[in-house]
Amino acid sequence: MTDEHRTPRPEDDAARLGLVVVGEAAALHSGDEAALDASEQNIRDTIDEMVDEPLTPRQEQVVERLASAGGTLTAGLSGALAAQTGRSVDDILEGAARSVVWQQRLADQRDAAGGEDPRDADPRNGGQREDAGGQQRERRDENGRDED
Repeated sequence: MTDEHRTPRPEDDAARLGLVVVGEAAALHSGDEAALDASEQNIRDTIDEMVDEPLTPRQEQVVERLASAGGTLTAGLSGALAAQTGRSVDDILEGAARSVVWQQRLADQRDAAGGEDPRDADPRNGGQREDAGGQQRERRDENGRDED
């Protein structure tokens, strides 16, 4: 049974904001003014839904600009990584979104396990913790070719 009125966990809010930032990066890379306007509206809507009390106009501007700056950084880093790896920016941003979702799933598993990090007890990784990006990265040899 789900509780429609439950308070979102910080991990849920962080994941939602992370996806908003990735969306802003995608809109910046698209060069489409309508996509950028929609992304900026999505930032405002998301923040409005997350705050418990109305923000002052100044606080609202600061939070919006932080999210926008995160999108700008993500867009720049994604473009650089795409150029270096020969992959498309869309592939890089998709990987970033998957990593955000993966982190949220890890938080869900940790909560279900009573606060223990399930990666610590996972025999498949020898008890070693792996970052979420490690789930998405391809392994390449010294010549840049995919490893099997």
